Amino acid sequence: MSLLLGAFTIGLILSLLALGVFLSFRIFAFPDITAEGSLTLGAAVAATLLTLGWTPLAATLVGFVAGTLAGTCTGTLHTRFGINGLLAGILVMTALYSVNLHIMGRSNIPLMGRATLATQADTLGQRFLGAAESITLVGWEVSSRDVSVLLFSAAAIGAAGAVLYVFLRTNLGTAMRATGDNDQMIRALGVNHGSMITLGLAISNGLIALAGALLAQYQGFADVQMGIGMVVWGLASVIIGEALVGTRQLGYAIIGAVMGSVLFRLLVAIALRWGLNPNDLKLITAVFVFLALILPGLLEKMRTRRVRAHA
Repeated sequence: MSLLLGAFTIGLILSLLALGVFLSFRIFAFPDITAEGSLTLGAAVAATLLTLGWTPLAATLVGFVAGTLAGTCTGTLHTRFGINGLLAGILVMTALYSVNLHIMGRSNIPLMGRATLATQADTLGQRFLGAAESITLVGWEVSSRDVSVLLFSAAAIGAAGAVLYVFLRTNLGTAMRATGDNDQMIRALGVNHGSMITLGLAISNGLIALAGALLAQYQGFADVQMGIGMVVWGLASVIIGEALVGTRQLGYAIIGAVMGSVLFRLLVAIALRWGLNPNDLKLITAVFVFLALILPGLLEKMRTRRVRAHA
């Protein structure tokens, strides 16, 4: 049961990554590779500030701001200097590796014994769940800390999703969505196309860095390698989420991205539980993404064939 709660918690935290990829990939059709550096950047900034005595909330928010700056750099390279979007993301991601090492001062920062949002959630949970180290949940004995952090993560992700939904329905958010749908129309309306893309990438990478900051505090460390392969994770979560909700309508798409992230993490946890060699984790991840990419098309073809057969 603890493995299940841990998978749910990490899936919820990384749903912020999925929402960031949703913004860049679905709203703007922008293949932003910056995500791999931004997630580590958020973790590095938050962990470094925590070791310097900053409060967990302040350190987390600064991690978010650092991510927005990374996204702004990618957007500026693409819109102001005319660099291909994919190459712009690769350039910033590559630069961020060195930046993250300079911020951290070493390749890994442990947070054991430091006050983090996870420890604060545990303290708050003890006030409501009691001082016991474990509680009984659906017949299983689980750690009260795991339950507290899970509830905190669910509340934080719910709030972030709601804010994103409200923002994307404002005039500014609508202009951003229109930029991704039809950039020629948005130019004709007098909206700065480049500014919309840059703002969108800034918010996208801010969410991804926020995921990194929360993940570092949950796991108890920040590592310079922790962002490797995270673009694939986010893309898989978005695709799985779209398959689950069956529509790209804004509200459902946001919910789907969160659901996709949680489900994807559960699939990985189940694979590890069944004895998967951790060295094969990236291979299995690629297989999951491959299946997520082709299954919706195969299911649609099967539905079409059934309709034709009954016609």
